[in-house]
Formats: sequence, C-alpha cells, structure tokens
Amino acid sequence: MRSLRLALYIFAGFWFGALAAFTLFPAARERLLPSINVRSAGQALVGGPFTLIDHTGKRVTDQDFRGKFLLVFFGFTNCPDVCPTALQVMAAALDKLGPNAARITPVLISVDPAHDTPAVLATYVASFHPRLVGLTGSQAEIDAVAKAYRVYVKKVPDPKSTAGYTMDHSSIIYVMGPDGSYRAHFTHATSPDVMAERLSGMLQRPTM
Repeated sequence: MRSLRLALYIFAGFWFGALAAFTLFPAARERLLPSINVRSAGQALVGGPFTLIDHTGKRVTDQDFRGKFLLVFFGFTNCPDVCPTALQVMAAALDKLGPNAARITPVLISVDPAHDTPAVLATYVASFHPRLVGLTGSQAEIDAVAKAYRVYVKKVPDPKSTAGYTMDHSSIIYVMGPDGSYRAHFTHATSPDVMAERLSGMLQRPTM
C-alpha cells in the first residue's frame, strides 16, 4: 500500500512539474509544443504573394525573397514592447547561427503604414540587425498581406501614445521556406537559443 501511494505521489509530482514548466517558461513550452505546420490539400494556409515597399524605397514582391528562408514579423515602429522584443529575439537567434544566418532574411512588415514610411523604417530596422528588411505599403497592400498571413490587426485609441493610437496585432514570427511555403512559427517569448536550434535544423533540410 505504501509503495502504491509513493508511486502515485511521484506520478502527480511529475505532471505538476511539467505543467509548471509549460506555464511559466516559454522556452520549455516551445520545446513541448513544436510549431504547427498547418496544411490543407498540400497547400500552406499561411503566406502568399505580396507587393510592398522596402525601407530603401524599392518596390519588392515575395518573389524577390525566393531562395532564402524568411523570418517574418508583423509590427510597427511605435510599438512599445512586443515588437522590440520579437525583433531582438530574431536578431540574437541569427547571431547564434553564425555564417548560416546568411541563408535567412529577417523581415518586419509594418501594420501601421500611415506612420511607417520607408525612411522611418530604415532608421528603425537599423537598430536591430544590419540585414533586417522593413516593408510597408498602402493600407490596402498591408491589409492583403496581413490577411494572407492570418495576422490580427486593429487600430485602437491610446491617449498615452504620442500618435493618439496604437496597433493591436498578433505577435507571431513566421518561418517561410526558400520556396515561399510556411514552415513553422515562433512567438516573441521564444528564447534565441530555441529559435536558433530549430532554425539550424530547418537549414539542414531546406526542402520539404
């Protein structure tokens, strides 16, 4: 009887510890729940063609990024916390990859095109990573690419902001393959170590 009770205590302790790690530690959660590669009828449900303007003022399309992996994050330059955190994680993960990072292009797509002009984006992206590409466009173009990537975006009043508003948006970092297909996703809470480890694995198998 005592042995059975001890076994039950050990079992309960194990699951309690796993639940605590899952809840409290994002890195553990990322390892326990691998990114979901959602597909339907052989086609990715995330991503698609787009035409936008990069931070140098050049008109670009999704085809300009073919041949490399993309780390895609939707955010805006007046974002107070989530966006800088996500971009810092992306930059740190790329640094950890060393020379292999050249095979991955980090991208920030602005969800506030009225404010985030190419010039504004140029200054902003330079503070995170030398290869970070900032993309903006017309409101219609941003709406279209956000819809393609299934990103939630909503402009809401914010009296604390100098702009008088802020942008509520999803905080997902997408990994797109060299062929433009969705491969995986992370969040801004993912650790650079976990992101770098998983990206390294993807680089070893660039085709699916």
